Amino acid sequence: MLIRPLLISLFIFFSATYGQNKNIAVTMDDLPLQRIEHFKNDQYRIIIDKLIEKIKSQRAPIVGFVNEEKLQVDGKNDEEKIELLKDWLNAGFDLGNHTFSHKSANRVPVEEYEKDILNGERVIRNLIEEKGKKLTYFRHPFLQNGRSLEVKNEIEKFLAEHNYVIAPVTIDNGEWIFGGAYEKAIDSNKTEMMKRIGGEYILYMKRKLEYWESQSISLFGRNINHILLIHANTLNADYYGKLCEMIQAEGYKFISVEEALKDEAYKTKDTFAGAGGISWIHRWAVTQGKKKDFFGNEPSVPDYIKKYAGVESE
Repeated sequence: MLIRPLLISLFIFFSATYGQNKNIAVTMDDLPLQRIEHFKNDQYRIIIDKLIEKIKSQRAPIVGFVNEEKLQVDGKNDEEKIELLKDWLNAGFDLGNHTFSHKSANRVPVEEYEKDILNGERVIRNLIEEKGKKLTYFRHPFLQNGRSLEVKNEIEKFLAEHNYVIAPVTIDNGEWIFGGAYEKAIDSNKTEMMKRIGGEYILYMKRKLEYWESQSISLFGRNINHILLIHANTLNADYYGKLCEMIQAEGYKFISVEEALKDEAYKTKDTFAGAGGISWIHRWAVTQGKKKDFFGNEPSVPDYIKKYAGVESE
């Protein structure tokens, strides 16, 4: 008599774990390059050209979020840097607003933050519209959207009035730490360390992908359309192809952010306002009053990578 309930339970488990659609949208922050001030013109041009070619080879949609301050030299727009964004658009990729100077909504007055949003579209809006497209997506720096619901709601109202759609992140991660470590290894001409960091990066992202998939199933009973956050940096210029290969090996199909947001999960109530910039899956879980044990066992960046990058915590 116990066999049938057991079979039903096993069917539900395997359906939830293995029978889900696996869709993911890729987003890349801090364009045109995360630490562009660190490189000379010929250096950052080579890195960005390589990054664009790697992305093109994967034939997957992507939105790159721009900090327009990175386009300036001595307070004036640098046409060479703007050309990098034109190359991005010409490759068929999309651009979004990541504010002008990457200020945190948790650390500056609302008025200052909103001004930084508008300053962050002065170049990209024209570039996008010249391609016959619309500037649609906005990404909060540090994924921080205010330390109170009042601030959060005010910013969301402002964004809606300016026809922006907030680009959420479900697969949050510490990729930026690997990026910092990788650039340090490059600067030190430590080839073996570069390889070690790159290999560790792919293994870490695999663990993160599996973790957020399990969190999604725990919260929604299914694997939702995911949105991944990574950064425009030398690490991904070298390893973006391997990252995509790993994601596809896990059974995922690449989709656009627009397609990802059609998932009903993104209509889930979100009242999170706090110090951290966390995944939307955890924001929804906090809103629903999930207990501490729901949030445990998240993979972390290996200690030696953090130490090498000079980062104490994720």
